[in-house]
Amino acid sequence: MRFLLVSGLGPSPSSVIYALDGTLLLPDVPQDLSNTYARLAGRPVDLWTFRVSGTDTPLLRYLSVEAPHLPTAALRSILESADVDYEWYNAQGVWQGHIAPPPGDFDVVGLSTTFIWDQYTLAKAIAWITKRYPAAAVVLGGQYSNLKYQAIFAAHPEVDYVIRGDAELGLPRLLQALAGKAALADVPNLAWRAADGAVLAPPIEYIDLEAHPSPSFRGTHWAVPYESMRGCPFTCKFCSFPAASPKWRYKSAEKICRDWAHYADKNEATVIKAYDSTFTIPPTRFRELLSRLPEVGVPWEAYSRANTLGTREVFQQLEAAHCQRLFVGFEAMNATALKNMVKGVTVEQNKRAVEAMRGSNVEIRGAFMVGYPGETPADFELTRRFLLEDYTGPFGVHFFTFWDETMPVWEDAAKYDLDVTSPIAWRHNGMDSKTAERLRLETLRDVRWGNDLAVHDSWTLSFARPLVPGHSLAKSQRVEKRLEQLAFLVKDQGEGEAAAARCRGILTDLQQLGVQTSAEAG
Repeated sequence: MRFLLVSGLGPSPSSVIYALDGTLLLPDVPQDLSNTYARLAGRPVDLWTFRVSGTDTPLLRYLSVEAPHLPTAALRSILESADVDYEWYNAQGVWQGHIAPPPGDFDVVGLSTTFIWDQYTLAKAIAWITKRYPAAAVVLGGQYSNLKYQAIFAAHPEVDYVIRGDAELGLPRLLQALAGKAALADVPNLAWRAADGAVLAPPIEYIDLEAHPSPSFRGTHWAVPYESMRGCPFTCKFCSFPAASPKWRYKSAEKICRDWAHYADKNEATVIKAYDSTFTIPPTRFRELLSRLPEVGVPWEAYSRANTLGTREVFQQLEAAHCQRLFVGFEAMNATALKNMVKGVTVEQNKRAVEAMRGSNVEIRGAFMVGYPGETPADFELTRRFLLEDYTGPFGVHFFTFWDETMPVWEDAAKYDLDVTSPIAWRHNGMDSKTAERLRLETLRDVRWGNDLAVHDSWTLSFARPLVPGHSLAKSQRVEKRLEQLAFLVKDQGEGEAAAARCRGILTDLQQLGVQTSAEAG
């Protein structure tokens, strides 16, 4: 039996891509914009020719190698442990059409829906499969199909089976059943159609994460992704994570340390990327990790909540444990939005975390949003003022969208008088999407020029960091801040004398920070 696995990241919604039009960060800067900067600076200004002073190292270096995709690695480990004859196809080929599909016939095609959020995207992927492999059985698994399997069976007769919950239990047994070696009724976590058309979906069974081997990776990787838990104990209304895996389970600190040491040794990983919704819970495990990880010696990054990061002592322990970066969902600095989204974190806890992180070598990348149902412009003003006056470090402000059809917020449509024309065109009883997008862009512009300690992080995510190797975290962020200001100067401030003076000043600052901004600079 030949099996084709289709998995990977989903399509990127254009609305959440950082707007680089009119800036020097475009891969191909228009000639008229280049001419404008040359006039303001009195010489050519091309970020792509900037170098680390005294070297030939470009300042802007695209990440050439991505970390492995965690769901794909997990699925490949499952298939290889079961000795399944399979091929893998990167789902980016489905969305972009640039990767040739594997030749030949397949008996079964499995589609991971972990990074699929809506009916349109799913339908596109199913059509891609059935057009190329019409005789194959189609199996879905992952976040979206786990939650939407009833609707999927109703809308897509092409779909034969859905694995719900842990694929480690269901997928190998399903393939055995399709090979005539087991009965469908004995396959754990399987949803399928009975002869009369009824959808059969027995209760979900779960694996023991502590006892089950963690995914393996082929070859060497500079970064290895990691999953230390499944499910989530929180019930944020903008997140479907808990519903997809209702039973919250997590690995012990001992197993985590053992796994990370293994990846560093076998795969030569120089950083572990923990992709759990909140790696810093439960508190007892977090404390044990902070005591064990210094000895493991592997740098790492993870996601956290603000209420676990409220003291300077925690950040000192994180530094000793080799934590490089934490992604923190602050979401809002007003009680209305935090209450509406059932975040379970207060404004004061958010503020304490930001205060505690000042001066730390652990980078905090804070995420905020504008436009959550029920939030008014006056509510969001509290978030804007906080970013402008008090925030330090990288941050993002995300325009709320309704791409994910599995978010619990849909249950509150009547409460907020939701009117959703499209994922990016909506209104509720607090504001509409046009207002939210305007507030977002105004906030980014105001913080860009009004807070020298805060850097909008979206444009930096594609580049190797630190931009200038050897700098402290604080100095690296000053480089990023000045580069962002330079790139957006004309877009934000026009072409007058004030802009010219600022342009020259920024170039001088960058040179003092270790950036060679022209061929003549030393």
